Order: sequence, then structure tokens, then C-alpha cells
Amino acid sequence: MHAVEPYFHWRNLYISSGDDASPFYKKEYSEFFFENKIYNHLIHPQWDSIDSPTLFLKIIYVDYESSFAIIEFMGEWNDAIENDIMTLKRDIIDELIKMGITKYILIGENILNFHSSDDCYYEEWMEDTEEGWVTMINLHPHVEVEMEEVGIDHYFLMGGQLDDIDWRTYLPHQLFDYVETIVEERLGV
Repeated sequence: MHAVEPYFHWRNLYISSGDDASPFYKKEYSEFFFENKIYNHLIHPQWDSIDSPTLFLKIIYVDYESSFAIIEFMGEWNDAIENDIMTLKRDIIDELIKMGITKYILIGENILNFHSSDDCYYEEWMEDTEEGWVTMINLHPHVEVEMEEVGIDHYFLMGGQLDDIDWRTYLPHQLFDYVETIVEERLGV
């Protein structure tokens, strides 16, 4: 797991630690010291902690003018024990919402498992972004099933064309445009 690092080819376009509106503004990263871990496995030091022992993320792109963010995840999303959605919502998403972000592309190919609890923070997220949407792309099939079984797909758009997007071949705005087209088709906009 230590070799899996957040996507870095858009760093010439956006760096969360250099964005004064980012929750990770001025964060310093080590290239050599691996301190964070998921269970017994060290993870790459470029991942950002949300104070969960099992879920890490990286805000890889934000466009305040177009009101969207692209966030990559790593680890186990555990609402049952760690209440990861509450921490994510309060510490990261609420800060982005304050800056006008209403559309989210969440990259889930490195989410290993999902453990549910109640859905109140998902519902709150949707209420806070009435003019927007949240998508989960490239989830592992078992993670998608775990989320669908508890109704997370009522809040996040997932599945279908969103399951297999070769997102690394796009620039951020191209990815956003592609995902937005899928969202508009689904929502009948």
C-alpha cells in the first residue's frame, strides 16, 4: 500500500497545500518518512489524514469558478466505528461548501471496504449542495454493493458509466465535463 500515491499529474494545475481556501493549506509533506498507516500497512506520505485511522484522501483539483472538486480516496470507509462521513463532512466538505463548491467527483478505486451507519450526513451533504451533485467513480464492485445496500446511492450518483472511467487520461475540466454529461443524462436535466 505504501507505493499507492495520490494522483500527481495535475500538480501543475492545483496543489491543495498551496490553496489558501483548502483545508490542507500550508500542510508540509515528507517524501521519505512514512508515518500514516491503515491497520499494519504504511501508506504513501502524500495522502491527507482526516483523523480517521482507516480513511485518507487527497483533494487533487478544485475549481472555485466552476464550483467543483475532485477528491481521491484511500483505505476503508468506516461509518460504523469511525464515523468517517461525519469527519469528512465537517472537516473537509463543509469548508469546500463555504467556498461555493457544489459538485464533487469522488474517486473510489482505492476504497477497500465500506461499513455503514446512518445516512444523516449524506443527506445533509445533499441538502447543502442543492444545486449540485456528488458522484463516486470507479468503485470496486463489492464496495458499490455495500453502499447501495444501505441507500448511499440515493445521495451519491454511482454505477453504470461511472464504474469504469479512465480518468487519468483527462485533464480536470475534461473529466468534469464528461462526468457532468453522465449526471445530466441520469437526472434528466
